[in-house]
Amino acid sequence: MKIFAHISWFFATVIIFASLTFLILIFHFVPEPLAPKISSWIIRLSIFFTTEIEGQEHPDTQMFLLNHQSDLDIAVMETVSKKNLAWVAKKELFEIPFFGLSLKWPQDIAVERQSKTSLIKLLKDVKHRISIGKTITMFPEGTRSNKGKMLPFKSGAKLVADKYALRVQPVIFMQTAKYYNIKNFYYKPGKIKVIFLDSFIADKSNPDWLSDLRVQMQKVYDDELSNNPSYR
Repeated sequence: MKIFAHISWFFATVIIFASLTFLILIFHFVPEPLAPKISSWIIRLSIFFTTEIEGQEHPDTQMFLLNHQSDLDIAVMETVSKKNLAWVAKKELFEIPFFGLSLKWPQDIAVERQSKTSLIKLLKDVKHRISIGKTITMFPEGTRSNKGKMLPFKSGAKLVADKYALRVQPVIFMQTAKYYNIKNFYYKPGKIKVIFLDSFIADKSNPDWLSDLRVQMQKVYDDELSNNPSYR
C-alpha cells in the first residue's frame, strides 16, 4: 500500500509541475484569471481529487484566510473560487528558475520574512492588487501544519486587513495533508471538504480579531473532524 502511495505521489507531483509549465506557456494567450484556473483544474482532474463545499464564497470578499496543510491547497482554492486570486507567498518561491514565473506573471505577492521593509511593500502590493480586481489570498500560519492544529497566525494578515478595512473571509480545508503529503511522499485520491465561513470587515479597533479567528477556525475544524469518521 505504501509503495502504491509513493508511486501515486510521484505521479501527482509530475502533474503539478506539468500544470505549472502549462500555466506559464498559456498565460499571455488567455484572459485573467484563466491560466491559474486551468492549471489547477488540470491537477484536480488528472490526480482525481474532488471537493465538497460548505458555505458560500462572498461576492465582495477582498481577502481569503486559509489554513495550510498541503501543497495541494492552492489548486483546491483555485478550483472552488470564482475570484481572481493574488496569492501571498515567500519571496524565495518567486526566485525559482522558470517556475517562479507562475507566481510573477499572475501578480502574486512576494514577502520576505523578518523584513520590516517587506511589510511596507506588502501593503503597497495589496493596494495595487485590490485596485485591479484581485482577491488577496493568504495562509496566515505562514507554513504548512499537518498535525491537525493550526499554528499561530502571523500578524501580516491583520496588518493588511486593518490598513484597508478589507472584507475578510476565512476558509477551512479539511485534511488536505491526508491526501497529498510532500514530506512523506504520499498521495491518494479523495474528496476534500472546503468550508467557507462568514465574511466580516476587519476592525482595527479590535486587537484580537486575528487570534480569535484562529480559535474559531480551529473549533470548526475540530468539530468537523469529530463528527465525520471518514477523516480518521
